[in-house]
Amino acid sequence: MENNRPDYIKIFEDIILKKCPERRHEFDYYFNKKNLSIIDIVDLNNRIFGLKDKNAINFNQKHKSYDHETIIHILTYQQKEKLNNTQLASYFNLSRNTVTKWRKLYLKY
Repeated sequence: MENNRPDYIKIFEDIILKKCPERRHEFDYYFNKKNLSIIDIVDLNNRIFGLKDKNAINFNQKHKSYDHETIIHILTYQQKEKLNNTQLASYFNLSRNTVTKWRKLYLKY
């Protein structure tokens, strides 16, 4: 089956080479990976563009989507670090309602 995901490694490489080529070595960890996870993509985006203001963060939040693997990773992180839903939502810049919904869907009590 063909993977319809964009080549994020190439996209971010081009952005870095154009915007800040002197920082290229900081991102070698990501560029040496075979595939980037959603968490990697969000982290890369934040490291390149930074977190400017709260309005920009909220606007960008509307366009995020997470795959099953990433959701499980986030929920596992919550259990490992013993975070409540509010703390997890704040850490990953998510809605508390999103975290609650994920827990109901993916974690069977």
